[in-house]
Amino acid sequence: MSTLLDIQDLTLDLPNGDRLLHGISLQVAAGETVGLVGESGSGKSLTARAVLGLLPDRSAVGGTIAVNGRSPLAGAAARQEIRRHESAMVFQDPRAGVNPMRTVGDHVTEALRLCEGWSRDAAHARALELLTAVGLPAPEDHLRQHPHELSGGMLQRVMIAGALSASPGLLVCDEPTTALDVTTQAEIVRVLRELCAQNGMGMLFITHDLNLAGSLCDRLVVMKDGAVIEEGPATAVLSAPAADYTRRLVAATPRISGAITAPSPATGTDAQLVVSGVGKTYRRRGKEPVVAVANAELSIPRGGSLAVVGESGSGKSTLARMIVGLEEPDAGEIRIGGRSMAGIPRSRVERLERAKSVQMVFQDPYLSLDPRIPVGRAIDDVLTLHTGRRGAAARDRAVELLAAVGLGEEYVAARPRTLSGGQRQRVAIARALAVEPALLVMDEATSALDVSVQAQVLDLVAGIRRDQGLTLLFISHDLAVVRRVCAETIVMRRGEIVEAGSTEQLLGDPQHAYTRLLIDSVPVPVA
Repeated sequence: MSTLLDIQDLTLDLPNGDRLLHGISLQVAAGETVGLVGESGSGKSLTARAVLGLLPDRSAVGGTIAVNGRSPLAGAAARQEIRRHESAMVFQDPRAGVNPMRTVGDHVTEALRLCEGWSRDAAHARALELLTAVGLPAPEDHLRQHPHELSGGMLQRVMIAGALSASPGLLVCDEPTTALDVTTQAEIVRVLRELCAQNGMGMLFITHDLNLAGSLCDRLVVMKDGAVIEEGPATAVLSAPAADYTRRLVAATPRISGAITAPSPATGTDAQLVVSGVGKTYRRRGKEPVVAVANAELSIPRGGSLAVVGESGSGKSTLARMIVGLEEPDAGEIRIGGRSMAGIPRSRVERLERAKSVQMVFQDPYLSLDPRIPVGRAIDDVLTLHTGRRGAAARDRAVELLAAVGLGEEYVAARPRTLSGGQRQRVAIARALAVEPALLVMDEATSALDVSVQAQVLDLVAGIRRDQGLTLLFISHDLAVVRRVCAETIVMRRGEIVEAGSTEQLLGDPQHAYTRLLIDSVPVPVA
């Protein structure tokens, strides 16, 4: 097999002298998928971006990079040729990679029309073919839509279609399935695998999901602190890792089967959260109404934990937003701690009481923090408002909360723009916990975290549940994480709860066909 990507002894130094990459060497052959794994800050994304010449300003680069014989370090003309014809990249955050003012069709066809010289009709036909291939339900309609009209998972599929439009020989993927539910992830992985097999496309695939890496990749390259510490066939690296760091990553990876310390069920009988007959319908001018949630019924005892699983569009997040008070239900009642959540709190006291009763950690870490406010102050303000701590007491507690989610004291003065997505999400979790809420709603809050930090955060939440009686509503598409966190689980599909019960029983003996589909879609490393 010919070598599509050849990186030899790559180093990268910032103007201040800090070295971020230490002699990286790796290769990707035609038709081969190489996984790049490691924690946040290990240098995975920086290595991948270097393949297309996307380097920090004024950085000094050593070593060589060759993409099908061309080097992105050889100048602007070489980089442009690589980006147009040789390689494409799918970034982690789809909303940061698409122009919100232009339609999906413009995004997917632009490279074909401007770089390849295709006619508008031919590019349109190719765009329909690509959107169908990545599993979008109504490709013709989606071509006319703008990015804000699509969910994160749907928009990520658009980004993958756009990257594939010019049939690149090498595809670089930076966490492309983080925002996708398991069935969509399985479909995207199938599409990528088929493209590699049919077209001889090579793929450099960055992920923190070792289960996904094991099911998709031929070889794995493990990075830590800007250096490669282990590489080899995926099955060998995951089944018999040689490096201590790799062994820790494998041990921290949640599994949908096998031995596990089951989450403790609630011992009390008092209900902290009761949802009775709740429904929400969105009405659109000139279009059929969309039933987001229909007659939802659930109850979580004080100190209990309940997971809500399902695909994008199943109504999980809408249900969570109604529980928190960000959406008003059309029907039914929501009670937290015996108090009805109906209506909008009018006074300052009522608003503080609601905030104290329930807090939410959102899925998107990039929208969770004010970019103007340092991390420490964001937590200090919450502590001052809700607990009365001020000055040194508030700062000490902020440092303690940051340490609990794996961030050191140096992050107190950091601004959000200097943090990775995983680091921002940890700050958001620390800020929510600072309120000391009775009910915590986590909406895909760990999907952006690497496995070791995810394990640390989940252990933290479990400890708070145990010590403070925290009640947890956990929304996730990751069934292995759900198994580790929640004693009870409900499954939602198209706004309805189709199955509910003990997590172990539901995952071990699912009764509904849709639940079985979700479980069958979970990636399993190839033996």
